[in-house]
Amino acid sequence: MKREHYKSSLLIVLSILLVFSCTDLEIEESDSLIADSETEFTGIENPGPFLDNIYNGDLKGITENQQDLYALNEVTTDELLVPTRGTDWGDNGVWRQLHEHTWSDQHQYVLNNWNNLNQLVFRATQLIDDRTTTTTPEQTAFAKFARAYAMFWVMDMYGVAPFRTPGDPPSVLPMVMTRAEAFDFILDDLNTALPDLPARGPSDLNLRPTKAAANFLLAKLYLNKHIYLGTGTPDASDMTTVVQLIDSIEADGYALQAGYFDIFTSDVDTETIFFSIASVGNRMWNGLHYNQNSPDNEGGGWNGWSTLAEFYDLFEGDPNINVPGSGQEERRGFVPTDGSNLGIGYGFLIGQQYDENGNPLRDRPGNPLAYEKQFPALAGNNERTGIRTIKYHPENGSFTGHQILFRYADAHLMKAEAIFRGGTSGDDPLTMVNELRSIRNTSSSLSALTDQDILDERGRELYKEFWRRNDLIRFGKFAEPWELKLNNDDFRALFPIPSAALISNPNLTQNPGY
Repeated sequence: MKREHYKSSLLIVLSILLVFSCTDLEIEESDSLIADSETEFTGIENPGPFLDNIYNGDLKGITENQQDLYALNEVTTDELLVPTRGTDWGDNGVWRQLHEHTWSDQHQYVLNNWNNLNQLVFRATQLIDDRTTTTTPEQTAFAKFARAYAMFWVMDMYGVAPFRTPGDPPSVLPMVMTRAEAFDFILDDLNTALPDLPARGPSDLNLRPTKAAANFLLAKLYLNKHIYLGTGTPDASDMTTVVQLIDSIEADGYALQAGYFDIFTSDVDTETIFFSIASVGNRMWNGLHYNQNSPDNEGGGWNGWSTLAEFYDLFEGDPNINVPGSGQEERRGFVPTDGSNLGIGYGFLIGQQYDENGNPLRDRPGNPLAYEKQFPALAGNNERTGIRTIKYHPENGSFTGHQILFRYADAHLMKAEAIFRGGTSGDDPLTMVNELRSIRNTSSSLSALTDQDILDERGRELYKEFWRRNDLIRFGKFAEPWELKLNNDDFRALFPIPSAALISNPNLTQNPGY
């Protein structure tokens, strides 16, 4: 991926905020960052290319990475784990610590994520600074959305948000917003951006955020507001706001779409609200075996990421196999036995795997390549332990750049949840959940609706889409036990402020428990 290049003067500024773990993050001359001296920021000469780099560089890198933002939101949950197989995926325990909930303030991905997100906040702020930079209203709106997106995750994951204006000299330490202050700041960015964002429906491949994308992120804020502000229970008026925001998304033409795995291609569909041009190769190959490959990825998979048996069991179907005709719902996918789909299945891969000719595959030692549900532990695994998961598929391009970030089915379920929690609407949440289940070809409808039903449905619909940690926290489940998890500490709903950041900025205070 393209790494951006800053002039030396800005490196001084950013080092205070971000404590970079690498030193090659610079802006190229073509990005036209103007600096009159070693300490003075005097604006962005060409906002267009700079904005392109925000979306095609910073945001792409953040969402493409299998570590950092993605791993912290998925591997820390009951949905995914990365077992060590021999020495593969050992990496000094960084993957195991995420699943065990034993990470510390020195965990590399906790630091990288902090740096990457805060870098995006700062770069967007440079473009928004109207004292030194002249942008169109739409460019400013795009920059405010990017800042809101990055700050949302900083606030959500760390509970605070450092901030500095581009004109501050390096001697001025970044101020630190509380969670409530960051919440209001993000709301303001999105609300002021909304009028100048384009109103586009699903007939367009939206490479930039639209009004629907802003409404989606606003709905996330209001749905989780009681968590962010620590009020304990959701307010009915906030839940009504969620309903209204999602009604606005629907009015733009977004809707549920049949054909679950067709959504995860680069084609236009009615569900994709916002996506990044990030490659999806990490979402496919990190779990597939070394002997599973495709014409444009002859090296095969990387044989790491897997799911837990209890998460797999949330889905309808035979608990031990997932070949066609196993009584499974559409979202659980299937393992082809006839060589179709390059021999690689969709969804959850369990049991014997096959090649593109329908021949049974073997692992490298020569055993039948049959994925097993259970793990002996997080370490000491063979090449076959663990059910593998895949939503983006190699037959659509091994590394196609179309990473979905916001999807209408998520909005649909958010609206059902908001109504369930007291929001005013003419729709019925049970009917809404059953509507989605019917489109996904489940065998039955729910007769009643509980908190657990909504959480389970979100898990079945949205697995591997960045949101599982956020959902578990909102439903009060993140501190509950699951397979191979060691700690059930409530304080781990927030990540620690990285130790390097604390040293760099005394305005920061470590989160409780760390």
